[in-house]
Amino acid sequence: MLKVPILPVARLQVAPVALSLLMALSTAQAQVVLAPSTPKIGSSNPVSAEPTVPRPSTKPCVVKLFTNQEFADYSAKTFSYAPPQECPGPWAKVVFAADFTVTAGVQYDRTASLYLGHANIFYGTTAEPGSTLSPSWHVERDVTDLSALFDSPQAGEADIYNIVNSTYTGIIYANAALEFYPTSRKDPAALVPDVVVPLPDAAGGGATLNTTTDQLSQQVKLPTNVERAYLDVIAQSQSNDEFWYTCVPNDVTTSLESCGNTGFRETEISIDGTPAGVAPVYPWIFTGGIDPFLWYPLPGVQTLNFKPYRVDLTPFAGLLADGEEHTVALSVFNADSYFLVTANLLAYVDHGKEVVEGKLVSDNLSAAPTPTVDEKLNLDSSGSGTAKVSVASKRKFTISGYVNTSHGRVTTTVEQEVDFLNEQNFTLSNTAYVQDISQLTTVASTTTTNGGGRTAVAQANFSYPLTVDIDIQVAADGSETQTTTIDQKDIAGLRANGGGGDCSFLDEEVKSTDTLNFDASGNFTGNSGTKSSATDFQMDGWDGVYFLGLGSKNNALNSISHKP
Repeated sequence: MLKVPILPVARLQVAPVALSLLMALSTAQAQVVLAPSTPKIGSSNPVSAEPTVPRPSTKPCVVKLFTNQEFADYSAKTFSYAPPQECPGPWAKVVFAADFTVTAGVQYDRTASLYLGHANIFYGTTAEPGSTLSPSWHVERDVTDLSALFDSPQAGEADIYNIVNSTYTGIIYANAALEFYPTSRKDPAALVPDVVVPLPDAAGGGATLNTTTDQLSQQVKLPTNVERAYLDVIAQSQSNDEFWYTCVPNDVTTSLESCGNTGFRETEISIDGTPAGVAPVYPWIFTGGIDPFLWYPLPGVQTLNFKPYRVDLTPFAGLLADGEEHTVALSVFNADSYFLVTANLLAYVDHGKEVVEGKLVSDNLSAAPTPTVDEKLNLDSSGSGTAKVSVASKRKFTISGYVNTSHGRVTTTVEQEVDFLNEQNFTLSNTAYVQDISQLTTVASTTTTNGGGRTAVAQANFSYPLTVDIDIQVAADGSETQTTTIDQKDIAGLRANGGGGDCSFLDEEVKSTDTLNFDASGNFTGNSGTKSSATDFQMDGWDGVYFLGLGSKNNALNSISHKP
């Protein structure tokens, strides 16, 4: 059977091959644009189709967190924060904004995360540079829900661990700031959580989870009048888990030349050991992922700016408000070295009552999923033939609880159905290695709130479709090609009161294809046939519509289409 020089998982983690691709990327022809994240025809600078965060009409006070901060080693960069005296809270909105640059040269993509008072305020990854491309890009995040954190001075930490030496020469620089928008008659104060608790509540950023049994576990003690609670979760795949969606069952890792623990991962949340929620893992692909030529100028969905997944813990509000310490824990099912996990616990309190009482009424969420695995192998003694493996998980659960508030008893019931399916088809021979992956994660959630003679229903639907097709062929002269085609989406719909209230919709997609070429000695000789597209469609209510479409060819932007 073909022993390929580069595979979606194992081979991309072999330093000589990865380095050869980085060196090739560094010698690719590219242009540098003047402004970060501004689409410009002919440019290879990274750009996303995502919109900027909508701003209020008021003039913001800008608090700089750091300016021209250099990241050229494996150490956290600390900074200090103080609230803006000219714009005291409450605020209409708070926006985190940052600009990044990597100097031209050779460098891997790096994880970029920022914390204030140990609470995560930004999470993403960086772009890879080229010999004539010093990529620069802009990111934004609506952090209004963290307003309680911004009321007082805080210590900050920026974690972008970056090796710089004679081989890896790209130095990362960044500017970061918080924009505070005052209220006005047109822009009222936002309704924000009263308490923000970071997990982990310690320096050093996210917790490393290497196995299913590893946990990010923390004791928390909340006010005695909590009436709503949420957990914003980010679980980033790293190392052996970076390409988890390409992994296969452990008994066929050798024959299929892939990573193990199947192509299924899921984040589990518990309170005092009781299952409290599920957070699906988004299949982020970094700018060096699988084939770095796939991702410039158009990186994958959320690659440079991750979105946290929010878990509704309100049924546990009565328990969390009892004045005692409680253990909130997160784990990643099937983690296989490793995931970085961080989360923010957000709590709203009852301002009309100092002590609320309540309890968890029902919870049928199991502690762990029970995925089903199917294998169909038709391989001969040499390992040639075809194979199909799949892993599926179906979760359907209801969690309900109540609190006795100043406005009466309020019962919250969360019903969720979380489905996952990863199917992979292989064709293996001495001259071919084909791996086609089709994966879909869906979440259907309904939250019903009963209280004060009213019933409110909120529905949320999320879908993460992903297809990855990798085709490696060996010619008669021993030269090889690897053609990769990827289609990645993020689809979300939110609806209140059966559609009679607020509604929003998101459909974001990135499609890319590229071919890597190797000579008979396995040396990388260049890439060809590169093209990609990125689209972002959003609807807020029935009037606010946003669309931007971007296209590229041969690693340069060649089309822009948009609607107001």
